[in-house]
Amino acid sequence: MAFCANCGSKLTEGSGFCGSCGTSVGVSSQPQVFQQTGSTGAAAAPAAALSPTVAGSGLAPNVAGALAYILGFITGILFFVLEPYRNDPFVRFHAMQSILFSVAAIVFSIAWGIIWGILISISGYMVFIDLPLRLLISLGLFVLWLFVMYQAYNRREYRIPFIGAFAAKQAGV
Repeated sequence: MAFCANCGSKLTEGSGFCGSCGTSVGVSSQPQVFQQTGSTGAAAAPAAALSPTVAGSGLAPNVAGALAYILGFITGILFFVLEPYRNDPFVRFHAMQSILFSVAAIVFSIAWGIIWGILISISGYMVFIDLPLRLLISLGLFVLWLFVMYQAYNRREYRIPFIGAFAAKQAGV
């Protein structure tokens, strides 16, 4: 039984890379598996090269970046401070953007509630304007949340206007 020199985990016989950390372990006795791309059928890079993992974890950076958005600022903070992810600039950026997006959405929701609470107390008919606008804005925020998760999963560093530049500065990207 062979073990990885980098992380110490067991190696699968015939593999050229460690399954845990992705470190090359020497010449492989089996041919590398190539993934097909698009409809052309041309061979792409080896599968191991397409999804390197963050050192010491089982998650690829794109998956960690997308998961940073799942529970808003909670998972954002976790991915921002936990050891294997805080060293990856891609994951740090998406974690910080997740934190800032969640905080901005919460602050906007509170301000919206206060403003419309005052307007509805003045005139009860304002609720007929508030409800459709609130649903439309909530749908827009939900779609934006899904979009940034999709962008992170596809290894893109999409920056939300205003929030993205601040997140990049805070994450050191």
